[in-house]
Amino acid sequence: MSIFTTPLQFGYFTALLYSVLFWIRGYKEERLPDTLMGFIMFFLGMEIQDYTFGFAGINVLWEELNGFPRYFHIAFAPTIYFYLKALTNRDFKLDKKMAWHYLPYAIYFFSNLAVFLMGSEVVNKVEKFRYAYNINGLEYLLIWISYGIYFYLSLKLYKGYRTWLVNFYSETDSIGLIWVRNFIYLIIAGEVFRLIWHLIDLVLGDLPFEQDWWWHLFTVGIIVYVAIRAYYQHTEIRLQYHPQEESAQSVDPITSQNPSNPSANPEWTILKSQILVLFEQDKIFLDPNLSLGDLALRLKTNTSVLSAAINQGFDKNFNDFVNQYRIDEFLRKIKDPQNSHLTLLAVALDSGFNSKSTFNRAFKKMMGTSPREFLD
Repeated sequence: MSIFTTPLQFGYFTALLYSVLFWIRGYKEERLPDTLMGFIMFFLGMEIQDYTFGFAGINVLWEELNGFPRYFHIAFAPTIYFYLKALTNRDFKLDKKMAWHYLPYAIYFFSNLAVFLMGSEVVNKVEKFRYAYNINGLEYLLIWISYGIYFYLSLKLYKGYRTWLVNFYSETDSIGLIWVRNFIYLIIAGEVFRLIWHLIDLVLGDLPFEQDWWWHLFTVGIIVYVAIRAYYQHTEIRLQYHPQEESAQSVDPITSQNPSNPSANPEWTILKSQILVLFEQDKIFLDPNLSLGDLALRLKTNTSVLSAAINQGFDKNFNDFVNQYRIDEFLRKIKDPQNSHLTLLAVALDSGFNSKSTFNRAFKKMMGTSPREFLD
């Protein structure tokens, strides 16, 4: 045990442990996101495997298994993308048509496996050939291209999901997936960190393993962060986000002639009055889990029409519309002497908010200041 081996071993076995936990939960609960996250954790563990074994004095990877295709870089980025798609849409399924996303990895795996099965002498010859023609550099370039394409698609999907979310849900903290965005940025930062280290290697010559160890430590941090956030997140996070729904909502076919005028669609006018009754008389906003789907069921309409009615009729998305009523309710209750013994958070929760962070963020957005500053 040393300062070099202990963190890597902790990260390595944490990754393997959570891989198994995700796979078990994915199998038992038929949750595709958990199954995919199991592979992501496994890939992260393999990222630091060489140095974990090396610092521990175990040389099997460079002796008996030298040349075996044990890297998963090219499969990593598309798996993250599919994980995000599965996490935001419970209807998403992997099918054979998506296999082409893993074609570059299949080429890498089977070509290297074929060489490995030919024996150590052939492996050594191929490695010398590779270094002579810089094929490793080409592989690294392909990895970066893969990261660029799939991380761009993942962040685009995430951005669309966040935009869609505020139009369908009044509480977005537990289903906002901010940690997924952070995870993608962390991976990018880790790869940039590793690239810089490789460039330093080229300029200064091969650095000792103790110097290269730092970017592996960064990966350990990513493993711990992802394991905790992904495994202990809200269990009912899977929704039904379809990217095409955004464009469908932006142009309503019924009112495309004059979408900025609510009166152009009689159905919107009727819905607006019904919504006001539910919010001002029934105070439906006090339900902290209120969603656009719930409201649509009560009004016997569909979510697309209802979302358009709220956006055009009240000039707010669903999230802001609901939170405005909750803030007004909070301000009314906080002035009531009967509530003087309650904390600000208690009143906020009683007004329909389900967490302190959601309340503070919504209040500052609507009122331009924090609740305490406003009341002082």
